[in-house]
Amino acid sequence: MAITVSLVALFGLVLFFLLRSKTLGYGFALIAAGFGFFLASTGAATPINQLTDSVIQAVSNL
Repeated sequence: MAITVSLVALFGLVLFFLLRSKTLGYGFALIAAGFGFFLASTGAATPINQLTDSVIQAVSNL
């Protein structure tokens, strides 16, 4: 759970800075957030979470 909250905060900060620097428009930000929301409710959510956990464990073992 702590990893998920941290990744949400990290992606939120990236999105904030992209919006602030006008690299990403508000419409595209809403589309990206909607895509992430709907992707989380599909069968792809489990493999994505497993991949994220594996990458985090690999980085921490370095």
